[in-house]
This record gives sequence, structure tokens and C-alpha cells, in this order.
Amino acid sequence: MQRQDALALLHDYTKTDSLRKHALAVEAALRAYAAKRGEDVELWGMTGLLHDFDYEMFPAYPDHPTKGSAILEEKGYPLVMRTAILGHVPATNVARDTDLARVLFACDELCGFIVACAMVRPNKLADLGASSVKKKLKDKAFARAVSREEIAKGVEELGVNMDEHIAVVVAALQSIAGDLGLA
Repeated sequence: MQRQDALALLHDYTKTDSLRKHALAVEAALRAYAAKRGEDVELWGMTGLLHDFDYEMFPAYPDHPTKGSAILEEKGYPLVMRTAILGHVPATNVARDTDLARVLFACDELCGFIVACAMVRPNKLADLGASSVKKKLKDKAFARAVSREEIAKGVEELGVNMDEHIAVVVAALQSIAGDLGLA
């Protein structure tokens, strides 16, 4: 597995800039967690990069993520990656019983929310802190498409403090702010 191959697969299936940037954001968050936990940074990063690669072509459950998982299997991507990707969609009822699966689920919605927070700030991601993100989480009208319940459940399953989790994800996104258009 090579990142350039995963990136090419993402680009083959995903044409919109916003969904490609979301993939990069989740990739960065998973890479950060992998490094922090002594896990396989490449595997975790590519899992984040490809978790929604099939969404534009197959936006409705069960097609997303099951058709994407079949494509990944055909291309030789490992079971642990495919299972984590299946588990990031709650409707699949695929157990999130690995750290990779739990981290993907915990980071997915939060990445989207943090990007939304950054977009309304003058300094974008540069000075975004956990307190600002938590304040916006309480505002149900802000980024209303983001599931606060999934964010909370992700943090609970991960067994971390919300402030700590937000800080890890914000720092990861700050490291690629230019790629996200948030520098």
C-alpha cells in the first residue's frame, strides 16, 4: 500500500474539492493518533484518506460504505482498514472493536466540525482552541449537519477527554492548514 495509490483512488472516485479536503483532514487526524499511540501511521493515514472515497458515487447507505469496501478488497487493502471504514457508518452495525475503527469514528465528524469552525474565524485554524470548538458544539444552528451525538459517542468509545481529543485533531489539521485552504 502506497499513499500515492490511495490518493489516486480518492481522486478517481471523488471529484469535489470539499470532500477531498475532508479526506485529507481525517487522514491527518488519524496519522496524528497513530503517531501518538505507536501505531502504523501509513495504514491509519490511508484509512482516513479513503474512508469516504466512495461517497460521491454511492452516497446512500448501504451502498456507502459497502460498495467502497468491496472496491478496497478487490484492490488488496487490508481487512482491518475495510472493517474500520465500514464501522464509521453507524447504520452498518459493524463493531468498532479496534483502535483504528474507534479513532476513525471519533475523528470523522469532528474534523468536519473543526473545519466549519475555522472557516468563520479570521485566523482560521491558527489560534483555534478546544474551548472555541466546544462553544460552537453547543450552538445547534452552527454546522447543523454535523452530528453532535456521533462526536460525543466517538469520544466516549475512544475513552479520552473531549478537550484532549479536540486538541489532537486541531493540531493535526493545523499541520495541513494550507492543503485545507485554512492557512
